[in-house]
Amino acid sequence: MDSVSLELSPSTVAAEVATVSIPVNITNSVAELAELDRLELNAAISSVPSSELAHLLPNRNTTNARRLSTLTLHPAKDALRASLKASTIDGVFATVFSNVTGGVLLTGFLMQLGASPSQIGLLASIPMIANLIQPIGAYWSEQVSSRRWFCFWIYGISRLLWLVLVAAIFWLTWQPIAPLDLNQQLISLTLMVALASCVLGAMGSAPWLSWMAMLVPRQLRGRYFGLRNSAANLANLLSLPLLGYAVANGFGGTVQGYGVVLGVGIGFGLISLGFQQFIADVPPQNQLPSSTKVSKTTPTRWQGGISPNFLLFLLYFSLSMFALNLSAPFFNLYMLDRLALDMSQVTLYNSLTAGANLFMLMVWGKLSDRVGNRVILLSVGLLVGITPLLWLIPSANSLSNWLWLPLLHVLMGGTLAAIDLCTNNLQIGVTPTQNQATYFAIVAAVVGLTSALGATVGGYLVQYWHQAGFWGVFVLSGILRFAALLPLLLIHEPNRSSLNHWIGFTVALFASNAKHDGNITCHSSTRNAQNPQQF
Repeated sequence: MDSVSLELSPSTVAAEVATVSIPVNITNSVAELAELDRLELNAAISSVPSSELAHLLPNRNTTNARRLSTLTLHPAKDALRASLKASTIDGVFATVFSNVTGGVLLTGFLMQLGASPSQIGLLASIPMIANLIQPIGAYWSEQVSSRRWFCFWIYGISRLLWLVLVAAIFWLTWQPIAPLDLNQQLISLTLMVALASCVLGAMGSAPWLSWMAMLVPRQLRGRYFGLRNSAANLANLLSLPLLGYAVANGFGGTVQGYGVVLGVGIGFGLISLGFQQFIADVPPQNQLPSSTKVSKTTPTRWQGGISPNFLLFLLYFSLSMFALNLSAPFFNLYMLDRLALDMSQVTLYNSLTAGANLFMLMVWGKLSDRVGNRVILLSVGLLVGITPLLWLIPSANSLSNWLWLPLLHVLMGGTLAAIDLCTNNLQIGVTPTQNQATYFAIVAAVVGLTSALGATVGGYLVQYWHQAGFWGVFVLSGILRFAALLPLLLIHEPNRSSLNHWIGFTVALFASNAKHDGNITCHSSTRNAQNPQQF
């Protein structure tokens, strides 16, 4: 497994990212769909009862939010509309910052410095380990009077820490030190900065999600978060090749190039914090509006304990993330090693996944507002369970390269878009309103551990399970993905339909290629996304 990573030239990582072409028709289609989705979201905001937005006003912190709005609505709706717009722009700029300080660009920078596989693995594990700190940040955020300023200071310091690495890159590269010593110093400093930044970022994650949960009405969550995530994914799809090109082809070398790009990325991160100031501030002491309260059929708390509904969600989320990470990190390695594909092909396939994810987010967002998140998770979960088994089919031939692998990556992008969006919305729906940030932090910490454990177990089995290797891991992952759906069957989503509705929806979903009537199918949902008047 290590031999594959060592055979790749360090400079090719950033260079190959720069070679990804973005099909114009895909970006145009997504832009048109996003505009329709935005218009429909505006109409949906107008239909939200003003009583459900009372927690936004009166509040002097909504003044900045109303400045962004050009519409003359009820003040609370005006603040909500402008806040959602500012949050979307915040997500776009934050995505560029995340691209620079994580993922393939940071990995390529460390590889250029000669980092060992264990150091690369340590870098990948830092975000998961940092999730253990989330309960502390959640507790602190519940003690303050402003979530907006709490997130501003936490994320501001977290992003400014990377300036230390920018300064070190240019200072150390001008020093008369042996290259090996220089590289090791930069590697160590990079890991320390990444750890400190991720710890601070993790402390702000649960408060931010709790802030959004209190801000976005329940009936808008699917549509809004679908639109916001699509905008962020589009920014990711467009910015990553440009950033990779800048690192690989300019500024006196790959190391110096990354230093310049890192400085630009920090600027984008600070701009995103500026747009957060236009989001209406909802103090932690405020309760969610009445529309989000749990219905009478929702499982209540055990006496002196936690809601069993929340515990069932935690069990489902933990098991599903363990099963996903058992195989997902090794799909690229499987293509590079067993299928003997080159880096440019693998990168192109990954761009197909990103494109499908980007397009389907808005479709799933509309559908989740209509039928509920649990229904979609159960139905799409069946496809997600089959996915690792489908990886047993490709082989080293042209049919797999041109047909099977592209279709497989499109399937992965579309289904994982539903999993990411609906899991987040379901978490908001089943979490108790009191001390919500603390519950979000508990979920993040537990899921972070199970995700890391899944990737660790998967890597061990791939390397030492000689009789099965990749195939055994893919089969085991598929079985566990199906098993993870069992707790989801017992979860009650507030204000949503029963299991019988899921059965009907699933039948319609799998029969969508044969039927084109007005039922809830993939085709009908796509038409609704393209024509908001039909929704």
